[in-house]
Amino acid sequence: MSMRRLDSAIISCAVTGAIHVPTMSPHLPVTPEEIAAECIAAGEAGASIVHVHVRDPETGEPITDLELFRAVAERVHDESDVVIQPTTGGAPTMAPEERVRVVPELEPETASCNMGSINFGLYPILDKYDEFAHEWEREYLAGTRDLIFRNTFEDLETILPVFDECGTKPELECYDVGHLYNARYMADQGYIDPPYHLQFVLGIHGGIGPDSENLTHMVRIADKLFGDEYSFSVIGAGKQEFTRAVQAVDMGGHARVGLEDNLYLEPGVLAESNADLVSKVVELTRSLTGRDVATPAETREFLSLKGKDETAL
Repeated sequence: MSMRRLDSAIISCAVTGAIHVPTMSPHLPVTPEEIAAECIAAGEAGASIVHVHVRDPETGEPITDLELFRAVAERVHDESDVVIQPTTGGAPTMAPEERVRVVPELEPETASCNMGSINFGLYPILDKYDEFAHEWEREYLAGTRDLIFRNTFEDLETILPVFDECGTKPELECYDVGHLYNARYMADQGYIDPPYHLQFVLGIHGGIGPDSENLTHMVRIADKLFGDEYSFSVIGAGKQEFTRAVQAVDMGGHARVGLEDNLYLEPGVLAESNADLVSKVVELTRSLTGRDVATPAETREFLSLKGKDETAL
């Protein structure tokens, strides 16, 4: 493998997301105060990047309210050295121009950028619950049966220059193998500069599955396309979170955990916090791979981030 390497492993934590609904766990943070506190605690547990979505404080519905994003980011910025990474994925139901507004608002060090369109099916969750705490939850989940999470080439041509104008490093979210080729094409067209940081998202219903062979294949293709100019991290959605995290770290990559991606600390046991998930992956990283976890300073240097003082926070 010819990718860029860091001795320590970068642990990212996605604290709330837009996939799980409040009925699924009482520990899912909803208010800006809860989300910020979870980010800070995740950093203390060993995460060097926190991936941030916001929700309606009353109902928990995913939204893109810029005041809420700022409220979360300002508190985390003031109380932690962790890298703050807002989403431009938002919720799969949102239009790209709505999702990217957070970048010029906060001018963050990094933000996620989705590299292609996929079916994004959350509707199987409906079969697991008889009742839901909020009216919006059932409709939101059911609507994904006929949903395309849109990220067209024209969308990328619109969104990526916003990153460049704000000095924000895009983390390239790849939900399938074709998204690696999309990323390479956009780089060839001058929309993305090296070094490239890829996030392999495995296990979304509609994207590539969370099999170990798929991670190996994604790395093989990334090697072919990006050579020594890329690094990668992995999301194993659901019960594959820790197995894929350990595999990725053992391969020289990095890992993301958090309540956006997985609600369980172990089978049948809900995680009570994001910090619990981070602590577990930190322990697995050290005990099974021999690597330590990266500090925020190491992460900033390795990913060529501009630094927290250069944001709009």
